[in-house]
Amino acid sequence: MSPRHALSAGMHGLRALAILGLILLLGACERPEIHRDRFIAFGTLVELNIYTSDRDLAARAAESVRADLEYMHRAWHAWEPGPMGRTNELLATGLPFSANPSVLPLILDAQRLYAASDGLFNPAMGALFALWGFQTDEPQGPPPAPEQIRAILEQAPSMADIEIDGIRMRSHNPAVRLDLGAYAKGYGIHQAMEHLRGMGVENAILNAGGDLRAIGRPGNRPWRIGVRAPDGQGVLASIETRGDEAIFTSGDYERYYLHEGERYHHILDPRSGQPARGTHSVTVIHDNAAEADVASTALFIAGPGDWPRIAAQLGVDKVMLIDHAGIAHLTPAMEKRVKFEGTPPEIRVTPLP
Repeated sequence: MSPRHALSAGMHGLRALAILGLILLLGACERPEIHRDRFIAFGTLVELNIYTSDRDLAARAAESVRADLEYMHRAWHAWEPGPMGRTNELLATGLPFSANPSVLPLILDAQRLYAASDGLFNPAMGALFALWGFQTDEPQGPPPAPEQIRAILEQAPSMADIEIDGIRMRSHNPAVRLDLGAYAKGYGIHQAMEHLRGMGVENAILNAGGDLRAIGRPGNRPWRIGVRAPDGQGVLASIETRGDEAIFTSGDYERYYLHEGERYHHILDPRSGQPARGTHSVTVIHDNAAEADVASTALFIAGPGDWPRIAAQLGVDKVMLIDHAGIAHLTPAMEKRVKFEGTPPEIRVTPLP
């Protein structure tokens, strides 16, 4: 081979190596990774993890979720000015009015879940939540007097008092005051994740203060979730998600205040007007985040004796309830999903009726 031909061949070889290196570099840049974003919404820290190789998509999706949840928080807030506050003012008049489109779907669904839970989920009792001091960012005592609680219970506000005809709404009970705190976050998470899917996101997890919805998986492994211990410290168990699932936990360690040595938590039993007793926490896995949110609260109130019946009515088959003795009550389907960390608690597997 002549020197000229040898030089030409060498140049071609160097060019090929350069192109190959560029291809490998571009391939490395396009490798999927987890993109994380954090912000505050619904009064809690929200973390969004998106697994994708498309950085622009991850950035746009994060901004979209942030805007979605901030809008929903403003629209559905129970004690700040907004559509929900205005709806409560109009319900108190007893006169028919045109429902705000940002709250009407929630109220309709809340009525369905109120009936399915035998009234244990009753967001019409906003006045009771306010009386206990839980319609503030930092609740504090003292607890209300028994006669104040009794006055609200005697008025018996419920979701059944709200009449809806198309977009027209009215209340037959002036004591109805909506507080969708046990539902709005789940509904918001569900809707925000639907928006992400519409944008083309296939693998993500949206976690708001430990309540979450996950879709897909980060590569060849599932999303792995920690369930807080009943005392609110450390991790009790872990759960690996499967496809599209929501995992919600209600615990007596989440929002509470201390008064004269006694702790009063925010999960109120609408039958007694008092914080529900007998349960430390309830964790639910379900395919709908809004329904998982409601179920975790309703089953907490139902307590160790009645939760299987209410779970069956709500169509939830993956439940873990930790009672005041620290015993873990699990459905058969949940037993297969939970992996306890450290020394496991006493376990009782309870089939649904």
